[in-house]
Amino acid sequence: MLWFLAALGTALCFGVNNTLFKWGSHKHLSKVCIQLFFYWMSFAIVLSFTLITDSFKLHPLPVLAGALIGILNANANIQMSKAFEKGPASITSTIIAMNTVIVVIVTSILFPESIPLTNWIGILVIILAAVIIQYQPNKTAAVDYKLWILSCCLALVSVGAVGIIMKLSTYQHYSFIEILVSMYGGGAIYLTVLARKEFKQIFARKIELKIGMLVGILNTIAYSCYLFALKEGPSSVVYPIISLNCVVVLIGSLIIFKERLKKYQLVGIILTLCGVVLTKI
Repeated sequence: MLWFLAALGTALCFGVNNTLFKWGSHKHLSKVCIQLFFYWMSFAIVLSFTLITDSFKLHPLPVLAGALIGILNANANIQMSKAFEKGPASITSTIIAMNTVIVVIVTSILFPESIPLTNWIGILVIILAAVIIQYQPNKTAAVDYKLWILSCCLALVSVGAVGIIMKLSTYQHYSFIEILVSMYGGGAIYLTVLARKEFKQIFARKIELKIGMLVGILNTIAYSCYLFALKEGPSSVVYPIISLNCVVVLIGSLIIFKERLKKYQLVGIILTLCGVVLTKI
């Protein structure tokens, strides 16, 4: 039962973090600075844990895999925040959740696995949902719509790539602690380079600092729960539960940001959630 609660905790933390990214975009806060503070906070927590437990070991391939995950995840979060500025968070988070299609298809090609019938049904349901769920702004917002869909696609591909590398790391039996240290460290270095032009004002961004630290703490808790849930529970149940973090964003969008959905968009969101669950069973 504890693994089930851990999986729910992971979904909740991921959902809250994505909602905070939407809030930051709504307040026109620096996306890169929030991510920078978040990554350095998580890196400090994970590194401290490994040093205290004397489990600090680094090997070239796990470090490379972790660093790629960190960079791709940071890029996904930035693109997602940009998408939040141009379109509704409820639909944005649902579209990005469709990355599971990329993970299922690519991993079936790279690894000796066949795609079960339930996965194929899930893929078809997600494609159908993608057609139904389309966000149609008014004609004057056509440019914003193009930027929104571009950011959604870039975030979707980045998150999908993260899932593929995570699968590869599991297949190669890389240490999860090594992956986490490298992930947060690599992402922090990448974001430090991106934020170099803002260094003079970076410590004056107190709101970004607070949000980034909160996100960092929640993200570290999320991945710790994620690891425990996968270790103690069946992955066929854990993955669908964690994928439902977009429901948290949906609820937050309706309550906090007063977003309104049309009936066909609500149908599309429900279909997406069903498809995500089917592709991960």
